[in-house]
Amino acid sequence: MPIGAALAPMAGVTDASMRVLSQEMGCAWAVSEMLSAKGYIYSPDSRAHTELLTRFPGEGICALQLFGSDEYMLSEAAKRLEGLSFDFFDFNMGCPAHKIVANGEGSALMKEPLKAGRLVYALVRAVKKPVTVKIRAGWDEEHRNAVEMARIIEDSGAQAIAVHPRTREQFYAGKSDWRVIAEVKNAVSIPVIGNGDITDGESAKRMISETGCDHIMVARAAQGNPWIFREIRCALTGEEYHAPTIRERVEFALKHLDMQVKWRGERYAIPEMRKHIAWYLSGAPGSGRLRASVNQMTAQDEVKKALFEYLNQYGMREEEYGKV
Repeated sequence: MPIGAALAPMAGVTDASMRVLSQEMGCAWAVSEMLSAKGYIYSPDSRAHTELLTRFPGEGICALQLFGSDEYMLSEAAKRLEGLSFDFFDFNMGCPAHKIVANGEGSALMKEPLKAGRLVYALVRAVKKPVTVKIRAGWDEEHRNAVEMARIIEDSGAQAIAVHPRTREQFYAGKSDWRVIAEVKNAVSIPVIGNGDITDGESAKRMISETGCDHIMVARAAQGNPWIFREIRCALTGEEYHAPTIRERVEFALKHLDMQVKWRGERYAIPEMRKHIAWYLSGAPGSGRLRASVNQMTAQDEVKKALFEYLNQYGMREEEYGKV
């Protein structure tokens, strides 16, 4: 299988709209926002769960990411969810958020390798679909145990491992230590997916070269920039890459807006789209004023009018401003 670039799971970001738009630009597969196994068992029909589990027609390969710390809850949730159209399950052992680790979930499991192994084993046994796992370098600098954890995960039946080579203590700050990805790759025989500090095509090429990873995964660099997947493909194939123009960015923001409103309605879609519009036009001339204006809006027509006005002001003068 050729090296692919995946969209990493991001809470509040990698919903169905974001996944479809990223895949249009060449994303090989995506991972959903994380779903609490326990939360799903207790309230499977909540609006939040219904939205998280939504897949759009034509959406490509996608994993459903679960998190939890109880073997029964994890396996039972997976059994109930296996009938959905997600292609495989991903188990979250990387989330550093306080409210997650306080319950012994997410990256807190990096402190309990044997328990983590039992959870992975329970999930693998519960479903027929493949299971992958995402880990970090470790809990902190004194406990960098990604290699040990990767071996346990492989022995527990997972079919691939994604490695974010920061510790939980780092959260998302500091530089990723790609050596951790290389060490995991050398320690296991299942595919290893490298994640962390991939910001463009060249950094993607360097990660593959330096770590030997089988695939790569892009997170924050894809926010407002689904074109990064096209850029990575061009870097790997030698094709020429053309960065999106201001017009292309605005048009994509409008498309994203329409998708969200059609799906969620204005009440929920407009607040959600504010951050996406800011990301789409980050660094562009006048984007700060546009962002401040959009942040006060509650109606789709208002937002569309603001984007069209912005496009009329800046999108036709790119020879002056250059590409975003």
